[in-house]
Amino acid sequence: MADRRRIERVNGLLREEISNLIASQVNDPRLKGLITITQVQTASDLRNARVYVSVMGDESIREEALAGIQSSASYLRRELRGRVALRYVPFLRFMLDDAMLEADRLMHIIDNLDSAGISGSEASAQGS
Repeated sequence: MADRRRIERVNGLLREEISNLIASQVNDPRLKGLITITQVQTASDLRNARVYVSVMGDESIREEALAGIQSSASYLRRELRGRVALRYVPFLRFMLDDAMLEADRLMHIIDNLDSAGISGSEASAQGS
């Protein structure tokens, strides 16, 4: 099994290489909008990896982009074999990363509180 630091290095390397491959070599018409690989989580045996993808756009664009990326998973894995120095290139499973959407939703809530004239200390005092 790989140690934690090695897994973190592999995760960073895979994130960078997958991002480069999607930007330069994947020509799927479903990949619209801004697509970002936000995180890669590799299993301790380095055989499987979850790749988190952030896609800007509405739900249909996000789902369509995820389907496009997932359909290119075997191609990406094959290309990674020539780019990374690993005994095994992990199987890639792509997942939507909703962290940016959640952050945007929270910013809207904060903006609404600010526009209503409620400061953070007043809001916590009212909640008590």
